[in-house]
Amino acid sequence: MQSEFKATVPYLYTDRLVLREYRREDFAAFAAHLADPVSAAHLGTVDREGAWRIFSSQAGLWLIHGAGWWALEEKETGRLIGHIGAFFREDATMMELGWNTYRAFWGRGFANEAAAAVLRHAFETRREPKVRALIDTDNVSSRRVAMRLGMAYETDMPLYGKSVGVYTREREGFAV
Repeated sequence: MQSEFKATVPYLYTDRLVLREYRREDFAAFAAHLADPVSAAHLGTVDREGAWRIFSSQAGLWLIHGAGWWALEEKETGRLIGHIGAFFREDATMMELGWNTYRAFWGRGFANEAAAAVLRHAFETRREPKVRALIDTDNVSSRRVAMRLGMAYETDMPLYGKSVGVYTREREGFAV
């Protein structure tokens, strides 16, 4: 008899956001974000087929690691405004944070708010000893978010053929 396993994506709440599982109806906004050369400048644009692979794999990380990506939903309107993750790469032992807000929602502090909630979840609920964020050197906005979270630049490393900055934060002494 085969046992049934269902990954549970924990819901996280902030003053203005609900962090929840990906839903099929989220895909159109996700694909549009990744096709937009301005929005995806630090990610690299992809076509709809590539966006589906990323969307599906990000959702599937919950099954593999019990960690993954959330959809960012604005509480007041129910609109999807981006996505945020606390996940592990294939051979990584350190949890990684990543965030993207869709261009129409830039400059409103949503990335800071969501990232603080995810960092709190990583440290207080999962008890991760240390987390990292890999940020494109030219991505000033994401570097600011990392610094607001108390993450410190450590070094550069190659990722998918380009150099990214490694920003880390330890759980010890954590308070956001």
